[in-house]
Amino acid sequence: MTQHPEAAAQGAAPQGGWQVIGPGLLVAATGVGAADLVATLVAGSKFGYALLWTVILGALLKVVMVEGAGRYSLATGRTIFEGWRSLGRWTSWYFGSYIVIWGFVYGAAAMSGTGIPLNALVPALSVTAWGIIAGLLGFVLVWFGRYALFERFMAALVGLMFVTMVGAALLTLPNLPALLSGLIPRIPDGGLINVLSLAGGVGGTITLAAYGYWLREKGWHRPQFMRVMRLDNNVAYLVTAIFVISTLIVGAELLYSARIAIEGNEQGLLSLSDILGERYGGWAKYFFLVGFAAASFSSLLGVWNGVSLMFADFVGQGRGLSSGHPDTRVGGKYYRWYVLWLTFPPMALLFLGRPVALILAYGVLGALFMPFLAATLLVLLNSDRVPAEWRNKPGTNLLLGLCVLLFGFLAVTELAKQLGGLLG
Repeated sequence: MTQHPEAAAQGAAPQGGWQVIGPGLLVAATGVGAADLVATLVAGSKFGYALLWTVILGALLKVVMVEGAGRYSLATGRTIFEGWRSLGRWTSWYFGSYIVIWGFVYGAAAMSGTGIPLNALVPALSVTAWGIIAGLLGFVLVWFGRYALFERFMAALVGLMFVTMVGAALLTLPNLPALLSGLIPRIPDGGLINVLSLAGGVGGTITLAAYGYWLREKGWHRPQFMRVMRLDNNVAYLVTAIFVISTLIVGAELLYSARIAIEGNEQGLLSLSDILGERYGGWAKYFFLVGFAAASFSSLLGVWNGVSLMFADFVGQGRGLSSGHPDTRVGGKYYRWYVLWLTFPPMALLFLGRPVALILAYGVLGALFMPFLAATLLVLLNSDRVPAEWRNKPGTNLLLGLCVLLFGFLAVTELAKQLGGLLG
């Protein structure tokens, strides 16, 4: 595989320090957006600390899936899409349909989701106006910025997210005995869907598969980087778990104990900021809103960069280009095609609303992606497509099998919800 000019390592794997942290943090930061914050807050407001174990399970499952995607890329020198293609043409049809429709709808959702906290911070501009500004800023950063700049910018956003949410959790003075009791696995009455959604929502969907592409941009592209890749991934999801646990603490202490219900969407985060402001002062409200904006914008930026790399590889492979061809890298022709697709066509949805048929297709294809990723990793990492020393161990197969079952059930639930909405 061709090494990127900005590769951080030129032969030897990094030995320590912050240089061993990077792509995993991008995956984790991209995957924890406003929707995940809301789901966690709602779980905390409904069940207190009872679902804490679910957050830890979700982080563990994502560690396994991201490690699998990274291990495949490092062990074979191939991208995950090359692996999917080896399983049959059906994977290209599914992924091509998914990434085009998903990107169009997600672009609008990401811009709108970032516009909400920015509008709360500076009401002079509407949510739509702020969303467009966020989209354009993301466009400029990933269109002209190199990978190293992108990684540093994302690290700064992660720092904001982490400090604000952990700070909010500490403000609430969490009940430690109750917190520890949440480590005991149990499902409260009426809490099954919350359990599954919380486990499935800790840290990403399609961006899990982008990990191998970010490893390549970082310059980690051979088996000798396996150890540092695993360290990177583990640290990233430890940070993610602490962040999401902090969100659950805020929900449990501020909402559950006071019997306060919030909306199950981004507006619920605004309600929480108001509650923080009333209890601890106006500074707490704006402190939280900054973290909310950072979480939303980090998800936008991560998709603008990472999923654009996946699309570029998809097109490049279809045109017979070698893996790592300049047209498929950051700044390449096909990469920029998708950045344009994510930014400008979705702006129409901010003004025109969201067509029912498009949203239905988005929901169906999106629901199927996680079981698709888990199942294909199981096949790829147990076959001769991967050198024997890097194939799955029994424990990994068990956890990936659990991922297939969990995300498969979530997919069926989401499909039923989409169908019910269409018929209703």
